[in-house]
Amino acid sequence: MTKKDIVRTIAEQIDLPQLRTKDLVQRTFDALIEALVKEGRIELRNFGVFEIKRREARMARNPRTGEKVPVQAKNVLTFKPGKEMEARVRVVDLEAIERKKEEGSRNAGKAPRTVSPPTDTPEAPSA
Repeated sequence: MTKKDIVRTIAEQIDLPQLRTKDLVQRTFDALIEALVKEGRIELRNFGVFEIKRREARMARNPRTGEKVPVQAKNVLTFKPGKEMEARVRVVDLEAIERKKEEGSRNAGKAPRTVSPPTDTPEAPSA
């Protein structure tokens, strides 16, 4: 699902134009980012917790060469789902989702089938 899909769904549910809904969705995302940057943590009840954590510098291994390489310290964003989200995700039928994805990818490159509408113009007499 993309932001465009989210906008379309919300616009239909609350009967607002998609442009207005897109603005509201974008402002919500911007506010979440700002809060994360300022506070380092956002807790949304029944949804989850976003948190910035510090990952310390360490030595890692290049998988191709096996050589040890240093990795600098960095900030990472973590997400811990809330109880409601966790419960709903546990009962998801992943196989059904995969089937939908496969159907979508099979149809992605194909032009939609169209049927030409009948014309109202009389046929020219054959010679």
